[in-house]
Amino acid sequence: MVGREVDSPGENGRVSNSVYLDHAATTPVLPEAVEAFTREVTQLGNPSSLHSRGRSARASLETAREQVAAALNAEPAEVIFTSGGCESDSLAVVGSALAARSAQASRSRVLISAVEHPAVLEAAQVLSDRHGFEVTRLPVDSTGVLDLSALEAELTGASEEVALVSVMWANNETGAIQPIAQVVEQARRSGGAAIAVHSDAVQAVGHLPIDFAGSDLDALSLSGHKFGAPIGIGALVAQRTLPLAPTVFGGGQERGIRSGTVPVALAVSLAAALEVSVARLESERLRLTALREELAARILAEIPQARRNGPGGEGVLPGHLHVTIPGVDVDALLFGLDSWGVAASAGSACAAGVTQPSGVLIAMGDSEDLARSVLRLTLGHTSTQADVDRLIAVLPDVVERARAAGAVAARRR
Repeated sequence: MVGREVDSPGENGRVSNSVYLDHAATTPVLPEAVEAFTREVTQLGNPSSLHSRGRSARASLETAREQVAAALNAEPAEVIFTSGGCESDSLAVVGSALAARSAQASRSRVLISAVEHPAVLEAAQVLSDRHGFEVTRLPVDSTGVLDLSALEAELTGASEEVALVSVMWANNETGAIQPIAQVVEQARRSGGAAIAVHSDAVQAVGHLPIDFAGSDLDALSLSGHKFGAPIGIGALVAQRTLPLAPTVFGGGQERGIRSGTVPVALAVSLAAALEVSVARLESERLRLTALREELAARILAEIPQARRNGPGGEGVLPGHLHVTIPGVDVDALLFGLDSWGVAASAGSACAAGVTQPSGVLIAMGDSEDLARSVLRLTLGHTSTQADVDRLIAVLPDVVERARAAGAVAARRR
């Protein structure tokens, strides 16, 4: 690579100065969250116990609930702690649909976007396979944004049939921000409060302004490790008026809907991370957007045929950059970057570690071959100019090798 000064991989095939560009998968835990967790984790007490230690744990848990609610303009009683985004999505999608049909037998349809996270797609599939619901995947345009006319068409004349509309706030692969306000407006115009409206906001919370009360959503999912809390804690923010059938059974610790002892230390750390992320939201938005745009421009200049996916400008999450690089073997691309100390991904980190064609790009109109040749680069609170420079220094050579591997694989197919 003429003109580029980079370290060579060491004996173990890796370099020591690593670059982390996979914040959408999980982001480093914030110091404030570590401090909150460390302070609480040594405290003995189950928050459901009536003795003084239990009451102390309950007080910490309820303070965390109040902090989360304040950060999202919700009521504390609307915050249901869960193990993370997948559980929150399952509770919202399966729980609201089953409750709606229980109240009104005609409500057996669920509308979701075609680019939802697997947590929503699979929950909807459970409703179809096990409970006989009709699930409609709503199309998106070439930038990955929901086709609102398709939603309106599905709602027209079906106000007594639809149980749930679920559209993510922002896409986990492309970062495309969805028109949530218009989604809610259409659902309310068609069915009023009888149609539940849910948004998987796992990628948005802590990175975009979220006003739960102002959104008029019935439910919103979030996951702490996307904004600086440890893995293993999330929440479903749900209006008290939303009927939800439990999906986990036991003691009903969270509002009688979600069972299981809430890990207080994790809940406290989530609240701390969310407070910090919301306080820094605007400054981080500006900083990450600038880094992202520089990174995009340099990739498109350095890599022949590279194409940026998703909407531009403010229509995408600040830290998300999703590119198609035709002809690459994506596994060779990712392992090649990793050998140079660059951590990146091809899409959702929730696909059991198996590289597959991006269902998001296929929904946007791409072929399977193009949907296999993708690179997701996501920036976060630890990202720097040096990270951008490092990636650009190694990427052309890695892409060249990954394209050679792709050509070999194509001949074998």
